[in-house]
Amino acid sequence: MASIASIAVAIPCHNEEQTVAKVVADFRAALPEATIHVFDNASTDATAARAREAGARVHTVASKGKGHVVRWMFREIDADVLLMVDGDDTYPADSARLLLQPVLSGDADMVVATRLEDHDARAFRRFHGIGNRLVRAVISRLFNASLADVLSGYRAFSRRFVRSMPVLSHGFEIETEMTVFALAQGLHMREVPVAYGSRPEGSYSKLNTYRDGLRVLRTILFLYKDYRPLFFFGAIAMACMAAGLSFGAFVVREFALTGSVTHPSTAVLAVALVLAGMLSLATGLILDTVNRRSQELLRLITDQVLARGPGMQSEPAGAATGTVATRQG
Repeated sequence: MASIASIAVAIPCHNEEQTVAKVVADFRAALPEATIHVFDNASTDATAARAREAGARVHTVASKGKGHVVRWMFREIDADVLLMVDGDDTYPADSARLLLQPVLSGDADMVVATRLEDHDARAFRRFHGIGNRLVRAVISRLFNASLADVLSGYRAFSRRFVRSMPVLSHGFEIETEMTVFALAQGLHMREVPVAYGSRPEGSYSKLNTYRDGLRVLRTILFLYKDYRPLFFFGAIAMACMAAGLSFGAFVVREFALTGSVTHPSTAVLAVALVLAGMLSLATGLILDTVNRRSQELLRLITDQVLARGPGMQSEPAGAATGTVATRQG
């Protein structure tokens, strides 16, 4: 692999001093040709120190949230293949090459390690497995895809994916955004089942079941609006026009039988709903055209950036010696 492509492992961490050293060591052993980067996200413990002692290049991201980490990760690391893994020691390092191979061979732009097929009984907190399946079902239905795991934090990315994705999320909804981006852009995505373990004793998850779950569902809705505006506003248009025609049929029937309209408010509501439906449809058509032109521009810019080849970004100052490169999100 080393003779074919450069590989980087990126480990986002927030207060993972108990596990980060082991994660770094495991991936150094599994991928000796790769550079290991730890992105310390506003930790209040010794995460950065433990990572540096383990031999990782440490970067500090001051703005709290995994989305901020991924944004700087994508912009700072220059590698042909980027492997992202959480620093909680729940993902197996010995599966790393399974994720890398489809990207290295050009068969995929993103490879996702799926966890739901093989996981420890204590790996998922209450309702997390159900929430994952719900999110997976919604995205699969909206984007006509068949997905096994949407929220996995163990992924491999091609240079094209890293350079073309505009990271907009701030928190744990970032995995959902990456999946939706790949589906919307027609990028090649693969899923590889891996064994998912539980956190070691004393380590705890930073996820909030309800708050982060609502954020993920909101992200899906907004991304669907952004990437599929014609379908989104078209559905609203159909609902408004169907309701407007139903109310209108009542008014027309009354006029046909009695020669008068005794419910003018119903007539006004019917007209308003039909007009709202037409406006929504026009909005969807306009935004769909704008979206298509934007996608064309994005692909042209990405192709030009990739054509410049590797080395267009330099390593942050002091990274080779393990010093901290601070960035504001």
